[in-house]
Amino acid sequence: MFKELVEPFRHPYPKSVIQQQGDSGRKKRAKAKDWSGTLGRLWSYLAQRKAKLTLVLVMVVFSSALALLGPYLLGTAIDNYLQGSGGKPWAWFLLGLGLIYAGSSLTSWLQNIWMIEVAQETVYRMRSDLFAKLHALPISFYSKRQQGEIMSRVTNDIENVSSTLNSSAIQIFSSVLTLTGTIVVMLYLSPILTLLTFIVVPLMVFGMRWITRRTGPLYKQRQKDLGNLNGYIEETLSGQRMIKAFSQEERVLREFRARNAAIRRSSFWAQTISGFIPKLMNFLNNFSFALVAGIGGVLAIYGQVTVGVIIVFVEYARQFTRPLNDLANQWNTLLSAIAGAERVFEVMDEDEEASDENGVQPIDQVTGKVSFSHVYFSYESNGDTLEDISFTAEPGEMIALVGPTGAGKTTLIQLLSRFYEHGRGTIAIDDRDIAAIRRDSLRSYMAFVLQDSFLFQGTIRDNIAFGRLDASDVEIEEAARLANAHSFITRLPQGYDQILGLGGDGISQGQKQLLAIARAMLANPAILVLDEATSSIDTVTELKIQEGLQRLMKGRTSFVIAHRLNTIRQADKILVLKEGQLIEQGNHTTLLEQGGFYSELYYGHFQEQDEENGG
Repeated sequence: MFKELVEPFRHPYPKSVIQQQGDSGRKKRAKAKDWSGTLGRLWSYLAQRKAKLTLVLVMVVFSSALALLGPYLLGTAIDNYLQGSGGKPWAWFLLGLGLIYAGSSLTSWLQNIWMIEVAQETVYRMRSDLFAKLHALPISFYSKRQQGEIMSRVTNDIENVSSTLNSSAIQIFSSVLTLTGTIVVMLYLSPILTLLTFIVVPLMVFGMRWITRRTGPLYKQRQKDLGNLNGYIEETLSGQRMIKAFSQEERVLREFRARNAAIRRSSFWAQTISGFIPKLMNFLNNFSFALVAGIGGVLAIYGQVTVGVIIVFVEYARQFTRPLNDLANQWNTLLSAIAGAERVFEVMDEDEEASDENGVQPIDQVTGKVSFSHVYFSYESNGDTLEDISFTAEPGEMIALVGPTGAGKTTLIQLLSRFYEHGRGTIAIDDRDIAAIRRDSLRSYMAFVLQDSFLFQGTIRDNIAFGRLDASDVEIEEAARLANAHSFITRLPQGYDQILGLGGDGISQGQKQLLAIARAMLANPAILVLDEATSSIDTVTELKIQEGLQRLMKGRTSFVIAHRLNTIRQADKILVLKEGQLIEQGNHTTLLEQGGFYSELYYGHFQEQDEENGG
């Protein structure tokens, strides 16, 4: 029975992972992302509220001083009153002692309130900076990471920093001050008893070192496991339709349990090992108490110290180990916060999309001429995804991209919009190299209507206006009419003010496409990128979409990832891609006459597809 209970926790973490993570931690410390660097960056955020932070520190100093003064007065009272040495009346003593403890409570309350304010403003700025950074990163950053893992950095990791700043920062500073003050007063009262108290320090240092060397890597591993789990949850929630369509619920549950178990293991060992800290500190605290009381009593018999001094020392011995105990307990919280902060700053240190835009200029006008000249590109270091691509699209032309899956159609579009940067060769718009054009300026002259049109949670009006935020209601409705979307919008209960759910939930796929066309229509771009697939859409809606697309493309240079024979026939130029190479280009008639790869595609796929659809 015991073996069955323990078995789930048998895992490489106790040895191999701790060693492995420790090695990786040492490697990280060799670089810029060490603890001191992380703490320095956290301080740069805290320092923006120096005045309030200074008040917090002043209150901590007063609170620590008053906490030290109370036991000292008690010892003095014992020597002066209980032993009959005379002194001031008890009433004055009790009043002073009451004021001291009241002041200690007041300063503690003020420091906590003010520190929470500073901490929350700090976390607010960190979260805002991180979110802004996420919008400045290139598409390649997101293609290599799960969305949930990225979200974990904005939520869980930031929250770890928040909880630490709220409580641990004050606790650590207060403990250091209390510890320093306690040592000074103890040395003043009795150096011999002070040395006795110090006996526990080597034991404490050795025990803490043993524990923290193991908990540090485990807390980092826990944050990593938590990010992986969040990413998997987000992925499975987004893909629920596909999971249910293929009846893969059991497989998804198995993989979730595996990731969940990874968090259980890392959290189990991190918290189990860190749980030794209070046990160790309690033992040392009692040991120190017994040592001071026993030897102090012997010294009192021989007149080396007074009874009051022993009482003060017993209390200070407890105060001496308590700050160490607090530091030990808060150290684990600090480790967790540093692990979270490191993950946040890792994202902030990523190269921004605009980091290579030195000397680039915006463009004031685009006619729509696009040219690729011997362009090469690869997602990885080995091999080319696109190889020696050359063509020219004149203003207003419709360019159809044709080829099998993985031929490079989407990649070509991503290079044109600078979501990725090409390697060799030149991509130019109006005979101007796009590398010399600011990305935001370039994209402001482009619009996208994709197969899976993304809509934001909000009103239909806001989603159409996303193409141009300063558009008036009249312009929004005119764009909707041109896209054939106005009729279905007006039939909705709230019309243009109808609230859509996340991802446009609440309307059909065809209606989403019409709204995407209206959004692009309102943006009034010079260059269009269309993935005009209309599969699984009824015929009436398809005709409306095609009509809206024709209006949208009129007079604009359009790049269409073609799925329909009708689109290919209308194209001014067809680019035939295969395995990353542009093997043929020309219009529909010319390419059929050549009898090449396009002819095979046409007779083997497009014509067959058109016949199935009754075209």
